[in-house]
Amino acid sequence: MFLDLLRRRNPALVDAAIAAHQSGELPANTFAIDLDAVTANAAALSAEAARLGLTPLAMTKQMGRNPDYCRAIMAGGIAASVAVDMECARATVRAGMDLGHIGHLVQVPRAEARAAADMRPANWTVFNDEKAREAAEASAASGREQPLLARIKASDDEFYSGHEGGFDADGVLAVADRLDSLDSARFAGITTFPALLFDPRTRAVRATRNLATLETAAKRLTDAGRTGVQINGPGTTSSAALAALAGAGVTQVEPGHALTGTTPWHAVEDLPELPAVCYVSEVSHLHDGRAYCFGGGMYVDPVFPPYQVRAVVGREPGATALLPATLPPPAAIDYYGQLDLADAPTVSVGDSVVFGFRAQAFVTRAYTAGITGVASGRPRVVGIYAADGSTTSWPA
Repeated sequence: MFLDLLRRRNPALVDAAIAAHQSGELPANTFAIDLDAVTANAAALSAEAARLGLTPLAMTKQMGRNPDYCRAIMAGGIAASVAVDMECARATVRAGMDLGHIGHLVQVPRAEARAAADMRPANWTVFNDEKAREAAEASAASGREQPLLARIKASDDEFYSGHEGGFDADGVLAVADRLDSLDSARFAGITTFPALLFDPRTRAVRATRNLATLETAAKRLTDAGRTGVQINGPGTTSSAALAALAGAGVTQVEPGHALTGTTPWHAVEDLPELPAVCYVSEVSHLHDGRAYCFGGGMYVDPVFPPYQVRAVVGREPGATALLPATLPPPAAIDYYGQLDLADAPTVSVGDSVVFGFRAQAFVTRAYTAGITGVASGRPRVVGIYAADGSTTSWPA
């Protein structure tokens, strides 16, 4: 799905990835990131957010919290990250980003609360009173007052399976009072996920019921005399969607896939953000009319119904074949992907294989690598990192 988009809007990244792999600069099983495109995407998001009075926080897990990726985002004007978990927080802080938000989607484990507080997050989301107390106690030990966001929910809100939880929205005034009563913490605002979702029928994003829940809760807080309430509204973010979020009262947005131009909306409409990532593999062996290529990062984020995955295969940019591919099912370990050779019998062991799909690098065992100079025709691999953003010894 995203390979077609990549070949049309940023074909130079495909060429750069093949050239770097063939020269030995990129290993197989690597997400190759066009850092200049990421900076441009971040700049588009940052500029629109500034125009609308929104605070953008970058979600970096999709690219494995790669530090060069983090720095490219900062160069585009987004200085702070949203950490999906503690590993996200540590990696983005190491990369030099401010920690803008922690605790949402994944709550901070009790034993790590002090570590979270010491990173001085601007916002800390809690789902219940117990987690609020943990955050307050950790912040007291760290010598600071922590702004807390309350994750709220209503009966007909929409959540991905396993993402449920939060305070009942009807009780938001009492929740705010309870959080304010904690030593070393205070109520700062409310959040949900997702506020926007892609609708395949209309091929556009739509507001979820969750966004209406935020609006209603925010009005209750304002009517009760509270001011400066932060409204955090992540989900399917593009610069093209920010005006709708601002119109609903949202104050904080959290672009993730928009930074690499890979939200489902980007797949069906040319939005301001360019596609900026591909997955690079290598033909390992041939068997029974198929070429097997190395896996490790073949988790395809399932935002679309099943579709025919394809890959570009070859050794020279421009001299490649586009082949149907079969990836292992989620229940299997992705040791290899398979390419159908019916229309390309000349594929050889060692050929580069380039996929374009919606990535979640942090849940894989893939490498990530930033490349600069793609658009100028002078690509350079900046560094190779593990899927958690840590350094690697590749090549050993």
